[in-house]
Amino acid sequence: MALNGGLRSASKLLTSSSQSLLSKSANRGFHSTGVKRMGGGHAHGHDEPYYLHAKHMYNLDRMKHQKLKMSLGVFTAFSIGVFVPVYAVIFQQKKTASG
Repeated sequence: MALNGGLRSASKLLTSSSQSLLSKSANRGFHSTGVKRMGGGHAHGHDEPYYLHAKHMYNLDRMKHQKLKMSLGVFTAFSIGVFVPVYAVIFQQKKTASG
């Protein structure tokens, strides 16, 4: 009996909310604001004399000590990806064992 009354009130709520949504959606429109530009409208968002970006900053082929840096970077990322979950599991097990 209570379930039936709950279903009826839920269906009334849904029909009233859907009717109100339909009436509100007819009046809505799209609105967007303009993009704010930093630094007076430059393309980079900074003052050119104070910030010089290297032309080939991310040219990995011409990097000095490329093998050393890339292998250290890959090893570091791999180590973090392995040791953080292992430490988390050990820490969680210690917490549950001490309680």
